[in-house]
Order: sequence, then C-alpha cells, then structure tokens
Amino acid sequence: MYRIAVVGATGAVGTRMLAMLAESTLPIEEVVALASSRSAGKQVRYGDQLLTVQTLTVDSFAGIDIALFSAGGAVSKRFAPIAVEAGAIVIDNTSAFRMDPKVPLVVPEVNAQALTTHHGIIANPNCSTIQMVVGLEPIRQRFGLERIIVSTYQAVSGAGQQALNELMRETQAVLDNKDSEPAILPVAGEAHHYPIAFNPIPQIDVFEADGYTHEEWKMIHETKKIMLGDMDAAALKVTATCVRVPVPIAHSEAVYFEVSDKNATADQLRDALTGAPGVVVQDDPAQQLYPQARNAVGSKATYVGRIRPDQEVAGAFHMWNVSDNLLKGAAWNSVQIAETMMAMNLL
Repeated sequence: MYRIAVVGATGAVGTRMLAMLAESTLPIEEVVALASSRSAGKQVRYGDQLLTVQTLTVDSFAGIDIALFSAGGAVSKRFAPIAVEAGAIVIDNTSAFRMDPKVPLVVPEVNAQALTTHHGIIANPNCSTIQMVVGLEPIRQRFGLERIIVSTYQAVSGAGQQALNELMRETQAVLDNKDSEPAILPVAGEAHHYPIAFNPIPQIDVFEADGYTHEEWKMIHETKKIMLGDMDAAALKVTATCVRVPVPIAHSEAVYFEVSDKNATADQLRDALTGAPGVVVQDDPAQQLYPQARNAVGSKATYVGRIRPDQEVAGAFHMWNVSDNLLKGAAWNSVQIAETMMAMNLL
C-alpha cells in the first residue's frame, strides 16, 4: 500500500491527478494534498473523500512513497530532491528535469523501459509532445520514422487557470460588445499581452534566439529523447509551430511525417494504430468522422484521424491528433507512469 503526495493539489492538473489516483489500480493507503501556504486549509476531492490541503514544507515527504509534482518548475527544483532524499519516487509534471540526461522522460506507451534507469525522479513530458508520440510510435515501430513537422492548436488550459479565466472573460466581453484588457496570454511575464478570444496566438512560451518559442523547442527535443533516447538525435528530424487557440481543454495537432518504408500505405498506418495502446482511431471521411477537441475532454486516450498520404512526397503522410491536455497530457500520464512502475516492480 502506497502513501502518495500530490504537490500543487489545488491546480488544474493537481485536481485531475487526484481524480486519476481515485480511479487507478495503485493500492493506495493515503493521499496527501500539498500546496503553498495560500491554499493551506482548502479542501480538494479525492474520490468520495475531501482532503484538507497542507502547506508544502521540507518535512512534507516523511513516509511518502510516490510524490506527484505539478506546482511549477521552481517548486520542483527545490522540493523534488528533498522528496527523493526522504525516500519517495518523484514523478514531475514540470519542465524542471525533462532535459536532464540522468532523468528519464517517459510516455508509458512509448518508452516504459526508460523507467529502469531512474534515480528517484521521472519527468512527465510536455502535453503536446505526449499525444504526438503516442500517435506516432506504433507507426515508427512498424514503418520507421524520419521526419516530423507538427503544427499545434493548443487549448488555453495549458497556460493555467488564470489564462482559462481570461479566455472566458474576454469571450463574454466580445459577445457583450465590451472592452477587455488581456493580462496573461501569450506569456504572463512578457511585455505584450494579446486577447485569446476569437484570436489564435502563434506564441506559446518565450521566444528563443533562433526565432522558435520554447514550447516548440520542447516538442523538438523531447520527441527525440523519448523516441531515441537522445534529445539531439540526428536520425529523426523534428520541427514545430505551436499556436494557442481559443479552446478551453484538449490540444489538437496537424502532424506531417515521413516514414522509412516508402511503400507504406494509409491503410497500413491505420492498421498499425488500430488497437495500439492509448490510441483511438476516428477516421472515416465519408461519414465526417475525425477527432474533435470537445469530444476528447475527460478521456485518457489520444485520438487520431485524417490519416492520408502526401500527394507530393513518397513515404509522407498527414494525421490529425487530439487529446485532453490536462489528462493524457499531464495528470493521467503521471499516474500511468506510477502504475507502469508498479507493474515493472520498480516501486
């Protein structure tokens, strides 16, 4: 029986971690809800229980077996090593350790074996990366994979509850023909903010010197690390354009990819994806069946459709990929890692 701590238990991902734990196969003795002192004393739901949130301190991890972190990178960098020293295994949902070569970056359907290399901390990948690699790994295994060009349509909830509140406030203001001053998006700490209501924004996270945003950088290098074990692997070429769209929950992606087997067909790709772990194929153009964000909300699955060959490049295909960014993209993948570790006798 495990004692599990959820750090950031009052946030959008933290509350969903609690929901996923309540549904999980883990034998759980106790769940401890942790957050900053501002949230101490609040109550959060865990199954049919209400947990009182405790203040996160250096002493919070005594007797804890598994600690799920989703309270920001600074919190993870400070407290994750403390949790490990206290004997806990940390599954971290921030970017704090993702590119650390000593920390496995894991999507259970893709690279569960990487869990055997952990030294106390396991990193949960970026939400947009997770769903893309889940949809591509069965194809890579059967046909090889040489190049990925992805354009994302990412939900506002990926930027946190305040951004989601801003979307709702701005949308209502537009409908009421009133003004609303944006304060959060695209990045809270940046000099300029732009309305998200009825307005896709082609910036997620800060810009790097090469003109790519850090979100795009993450998709490129996390994909390589997850699939090939090397964030700079040259064998797989990846590039991304990441866009924030006025959708509350569930990211969508248009994925162009090139396989090694130039004789592969779209039907063969569908066959490879049908029944693959974590994947639901919704692909029937004659019936207008394809994945949609609103239908993915609340689901642990990654949905794929619009699978079709490129008309100009041999061995190239296009795919539409949709998933709940707060579940498979964050909370569920974290709990799934813990379940997978239990199944592998790593806990």
